[in-house]
Amino acid sequence: MKDLQSLFLEEFSAISVGELLTAVLLSFLLGLFIVAVYRATYTGVLFQKSFALGLVLLSMVTSLVILTISSNVVLSLGMVGALSIVRFRTAVKEPMDTIFMFWAIVAGIITGAGYVPVAIIATLLIGILFLALSFAGVRFHSGAYLAVVRYDEAADENVNSALRLLPKYKLRSKNMVGGAFEMVLELKLTEAQMKQVEALRSVEGVQEVDLLSYNGGTTL
Repeated sequence: MKDLQSLFLEEFSAISVGELLTAVLLSFLLGLFIVAVYRATYTGVLFQKSFALGLVLLSMVTSLVILTISSNVVLSLGMVGALSIVRFRTAVKEPMDTIFMFWAIVAGIITGAGYVPVAIIATLLIGILFLALSFAGVRFHSGAYLAVVRYDEAADENVNSALRLLPKYKLRSKNMVGGAFEMVLELKLTEAQMKQVEALRSVEGVQEVDLLSYNGGTTL
């Protein structure tokens, strides 16, 4: 028992103030960089500042945890046991949010472990490559759109005839409200083909035609 205790005591090393400040400040700066990349590439409807601030805090807390448990084997074993019983129930709706959370955690782990150059270079490299990939995706847009067509019930046959002239499309929904139809179509269009959709406005009985850019996955 004494040998085991002495082994644990030998593994213990005091954390200097310099190491603590380096871990906290560097993880804070890296967290801010991750938030900047997240903000620049965000494509959702409502940007949540609380989630962005949470990424910074997540990086800082992770670096402190790694810095602490790396100095004591006993504490590291206890931390593993404590974290194993924690269950997080907050639902993450966007897959990219999960990826950014994992990125913040990894940045905190590398910083807390003391690999400062690796943390800086890896975080900057991932951010630059992700920005380049994201902006390239914007330039090479897939051309997916949602067309919302509202028309009178009596014009149903005329609208269906006009739809046969459109490029390949998928009917997403068709609802009837108060004697009028509302149809949602998913299409892949070029700039020249968009005029064919706009021509639906001239069909007798059509009240309104809205064309929306669609960033989600397409099944066409």
